[in-house]
Amino acid sequence: MKEKEKKKQKHKHPNQQNGESTSNPSFKLSSDVKGLRFGGQFIVKSFTVRRAGPLELLRLLALPISNIQNHSNTKNQPFLSTTAFLPTNFTILAHHAWHTLTLGLGTKKSKVLLFVFETQSMKIAVDRVWPPEIPLGEVNGKLIRGLKGCEMARFKFRKGCITFYVYAVRRVGSLGFCCADDLRTILQSVVELKDFMDHTAMLALPTQRSINYPSQPVAMAH
Repeated sequence: MKEKEKKKQKHKHPNQQNGESTSNPSFKLSSDVKGLRFGGQFIVKSFTVRRAGPLELLRLLALPISNIQNHSNTKNQPFLSTTAFLPTNFTILAHHAWHTLTLGLGTKKSKVLLFVFETQSMKIAVDRVWPPEIPLGEVNGKLIRGLKGCEMARFKFRKGCITFYVYAVRRVGSLGFCCADDLRTILQSVVELKDFMDHTAMLALPTQRSINYPSQPVAMAH
């Protein structure tokens, strides 16, 4: 019985975050924190991600955007401490092509990266250095390991065909986390997201004859 319980704990779904891990994240040096994981999906490393705009981040997290659509002042925009990277059009097309060429044995796992910095000024300074677009295979070395003098806390969530990586970033020696509210909101939003479904995979379902919108909206990756 004990062996079975241990196996269950090992296979615990990463979305099942407990309160302690969310409110008291474990910070490690950027050189020691875990980066993106690819497993045997070697071709995914060549896929690219691009920096997302504020509205794109809100849409991704399924948060209301009406409050800032009519405001040009950046002070009214949420998550000024956060930099997000989303899959590019090339990445989406490459996922579909690779999946087709391997007769369904390829990968459809896209990756989304969210970096929540301890201050807005730190985010602005890092954004000046980071490229607007980068291959996934270079993220660990250039973005994560490249932040010298920083420490991070890492959160990983699998949401259907998309895997979310959330990193809280602060300077070494900092106490607490100034933008904890942003981090908490983002983590809670990702946890509450429904699994993203590849829109081409929908056609493979026996009950799906066409792509349309059901009465209950579901998360979709285009």
